Amino acid sequence: MSDLLRAPAELKYAEELDWLESIDTGPKPFAWRLSPKMIRLFVLGAERSDGLDREVAQKWFGDRSIVERAIVTLASDRGLLLIGDPGTGKSWLAELLAAAISRNSTQVVQGTAGTTEDHIKYSWNVSMVIAKGQSRESMIPSPIMTAMETGTIGRFEELTRSTSDVQDALISILSEKYISVPELDSGGGDNIVFAKPGFSIIATANSRDRGVNDLSSALKRRFNFVRIPVVTNKKSETEIVRFRTEELLRRHQIELDVPPTLLDVLLRSFADLRAASASAGSDDEKLESALSTAEQIGVLEDAILHSNFFGERALTAQTLGSSLVGSLTRRAPEDLAILNKYLHGVVEPRSKDEGGHWPEFLTGGRDTIATLS
Repeated sequence: MSDLLRAPAELKYAEELDWLESIDTGPKPFAWRLSPKMIRLFVLGAERSDGLDREVAQKWFGDRSIVERAIVTLASDRGLLLIGDPGTGKSWLAELLAAAISRNSTQVVQGTAGTTEDHIKYSWNVSMVIAKGQSRESMIPSPIMTAMETGTIGRFEELTRSTSDVQDALISILSEKYISVPELDSGGGDNIVFAKPGFSIIATANSRDRGVNDLSSALKRRFNFVRIPVVTNKKSETEIVRFRTEELLRRHQIELDVPPTLLDVLLRSFADLRAASASAGSDDEKLESALSTAEQIGVLEDAILHSNFFGERALTAQTLGSSLVGSLTRRAPEDLAILNKYLHGVVEPRSKDEGGHWPEFLTGGRDTIATLS
């Protein structure tokens, strides 16, 4: 696994999943590898009341009821649609659920404007078709069809990014639980692929994409919607950022301290910018960035890597301030003007009143704005 840039959850946590499976005595729907209670425990981590003799780390940070509702949905006949703002952990939760249920989270279709019906049903190996004709052997099943045939979880990322034709093709899959292959002879029974028990689809949708390709009422009825809220609790957000940062440091084999006081500077900066964005009168007065927890992690990751490769191998407030401006500037000069206003109106007074890391943070931000202007 060390030679993989990013291992899927079922490989990354393989030993833990094996152990949970070995002690799992709960009822399992269909051919699930873990019971619903063990899946919840895998995703949210173990508590003292669980009475386990080893630690199970929390992997997704959010409300317990969200995870429970998602698991219950997947045990039913309906598909699961995780919807929320960018960076709220929708895809990560979908991956963890698929890994725990099927031990395979890689049966994924990525929704884009270029996604076609073939991507969710099947296509053909042209050379085999020319040589031997159309048959099941010359058919290339989509990840969704493979999930149907194996009774496992298929995933569809960014559902609202795909066109209405592609979305409509999902309706029959979710309702009828089979895919017809009209090119094949019906005599041998190979022209229909039926879903096995345990098959379901976890889809994700970005709430900011509303209006791009709205879901039809028919497709909405076949999904159970679970909304993932933006993390606003400072303690939860701190845990998420720390969890992801520790993963980054391990992956790069970096020995570098992230002082809690610097993490607090980052958290407060994002809280300030979110408040300013919420009170802005127009889109021009808002940063183009969604200011999500994921983007907060990206700012810290950029600062850590810069400090490790080009700095003193110690994270500084100046590097963090530079990283914040550099990472959040998508439009010039609009975003630069907004960040400059924030530094002048909020960070500068705070530097004088509180001191600490804020003066260095201010310097780093201003230097980067001057460079980018």
